[in-house]
Amino acid sequence: MKEYYHPLLQGAYDLHVHSSPSLFPRKQTDWELVEEGKKAGMKGLVIKAHEGNSYDRAYLIREKIPDIDVQGGLVCNLFTGGLSPHAVDTALQMGAKIIWMPTISAKQHADYFQNHSQGNFFNSKKSLDYSASVLTIWNDQGEVKEEVRQILSLIASHDAVLATGHLSPDEVGALVDEAIHIGVERILIQHADLGIAQIPLDMQVELAEKGCMIEKCFLACGNDFNNLSVPEMAHTIRTIGTASCVLVTDYGQPHNSTPIKGLEEFIEKLLVAGIKEDEITEMVSTNPKSLLG
Repeated sequence: MKEYYHPLLQGAYDLHVHSSPSLFPRKQTDWELVEEGKKAGMKGLVIKAHEGNSYDRAYLIREKIPDIDVQGGLVCNLFTGGLSPHAVDTALQMGAKIIWMPTISAKQHADYFQNHSQGNFFNSKKSLDYSASVLTIWNDQGEVKEEVRQILSLIASHDAVLATGHLSPDEVGALVDEAIHIGVERILIQHADLGIAQIPLDMQVELAEKGCMIEKCFLACGNDFNNLSVPEMAHTIRTIGTASCVLVTDYGQPHNSTPIKGLEEFIEKLLVAGIKEDEITEMVSTNPKSLLG
């Protein structure tokens, strides 16, 4: 019997999913994830890897399965060289679509998990010591680091997407202003409602007005973080405007449903919360396609 998927998944993207191979436990391999995406009729996926790059994996997947647009990039964590213009330059030359600012190596991430216990996340067989060294975009004078500016220039020259990772709201604001000044045209504000690096709603509105796309992330609504309910998420979407939002799951953890099923559930709950079908399509299809170019 053919498995049923919600019709609004037809042509949809999820710009924030995790799969294996990974240092961290994952629900599916790349191939399992992509095959399920195909069955659901999805148009594209962006694989994010905290501990490495995903642009080369995405290239191989597209070679084998060309009828779904699988993209990857580089997260500027300590695993991959940190805030390294050399690593970013190589990634972009090799087809990276998104460059993410630090996530689990970010100072904001370390500060959050010093005060919050979350056993289902960022566990690996090797201990990850965040106290030894963490990353921030600031230099000793409280200005955006020169290497960050160089990274932004590289992103602009390749017309790639800048994603804000797990930076603090203050860092996000400064980074976006610097990126716009340098000429970056595609900016994705990551899981703006998720507690790890939560951004106030009025600031989300301001970032959208500057041309940024705001991730509305299902993970923030689930039992892991419980930052807001889906009706509250719907309120943030109405406040910002659907033209500046993309729906993502940030799924891939073994204890959660698959990313595709997670996106389906997110869509169904937003519909119940009063978001219209054409607005869902805008946030899962039109806006992601525009952002990725």
